[in-house]
Amino acid sequence: MDKQIIITASVFGMLAVAAGAFGAHALKAVLAAEQLQTWQTAVQYQFYHVFALLFLAFFAQQNSSYTNAAFYLFTFGIIFFSGSLYLLSCRYALGWDWLKFFGPITPIGGLLFIGGWLMLLLSALKQK
Repeated sequence: MDKQIIITASVFGMLAVAAGAFGAHALKAVLAAEQLQTWQTAVQYQFYHVFALLFLAFFAQQNSSYTNAAFYLFTFGIIFFSGSLYLLSCRYALGWDWLKFFGPITPIGGLLFIGGWLMLLLSALKQK
């Protein structure tokens, strides 16, 4: 297993638990229902890709370019997709309406996720 991947997954996992709890308790009174749903979507996708990273750690033994690419694609996908959704859901509460320009970043994060899953597939196909 790859230590860097497991550490990254652990940090993102801890942040996802904290973000989920923060959204359920502290933000419940501050955000509108639609914004809170956006926050929860960010938490969900972050968790999904934490598990993908942990699974990827098993393929990292061969240290192929596919597993390395998947690691970076999943990592930056979490940052772009979930990160932009966290910011977008809180923009009115923070008084940062200019954050609406982060909207186009979310689909880029989604494309990074898709690329990560493709690299995981190619890594699995490469296995003997």
